[in-house]
Amino acid sequence: MSRRIDFNCDLGEGCGDDAAILPWVSSANIACGGHAGDEATMRATLRLCRAHGVSAGAHPSFDDREHFGRRALTLPATTIAQTVRAQIERLAAIAAEEGVPLTHVKPHGALYNVAADDRGIADAIAETVRAFDPSLVLFGLSGSALTDAGSAHGLRVAHEAFAERGYDRRGRLLPRGSEGAVIESLDAAIVQVRRLATRGEVVAADGSVVPLRADTLCLHGDRSDAAVFARAVRDALEADGIVIAAVGSMSLDSRLRGNDGNAPG
Repeated sequence: MSRRIDFNCDLGEGCGDDAAILPWVSSANIACGGHAGDEATMRATLRLCRAHGVSAGAHPSFDDREHFGRRALTLPATTIAQTVRAQIERLAAIAAEEGVPLTHVKPHGALYNVAADDRGIADAIAETVRAFDPSLVLFGLSGSALTDAGSAHGLRVAHEAFAERGYDRRGRLLPRGSEGAVIESLDAAIVQVRRLATRGEVVAADGSVVPLRADTLCLHGDRSDAAVFARAVRDALEADGIVIAAVGSMSLDSRLRGNDGNAPG
């Protein structure tokens, strides 16, 4: 059987060429008002997803547009849950108007990174997603507290790896601003992508080899060259015989059949 992987991108953030990126990915994580996005951008991105057959998901974050959601805020888990719920609801309402089903939820930026190590925050996010719609797939950093929490709460989870971000020896992303945190070279990114997809591992900044499960592969849509990266990544994966398919499609198929989609991740 051919190896399958989802290829996702963070979109609707008002800083990238979404129309040029979407033909090459299988899932879109749509900013829903926390770090970026408004009704117009959400609606436009959902329409592009519909046109290209791309699965649409919510990309909630800390409510911090000034810092693009990349500053960790110290907030109670209950407050974070309320913020996440409000953002998912906002996108879902527009998606319903556009006839586009939501398939997944992926936290953004600092919230994503906090949830990777803080099980209390991870549980709050997973509980919120399940309460809203238990058929949604929860995307989280591979092998993190968030994927553990999602599975514990009965959600399907997608372990996520990154095409153009550097890793430490624990399998955590290097902090933005540190050396090697962002892979600028397309050739270097392709090497990492192929290793993740075919061998399930990544080379950390210190040279150690870290095993990583990669159900879905992320590209950041706010890169100036994101469209070029997206096409090159897809071409590289398909050249290796890997099928690009939305991880949320199984959840959507189950929902349409009346199944609650709670198979383990």
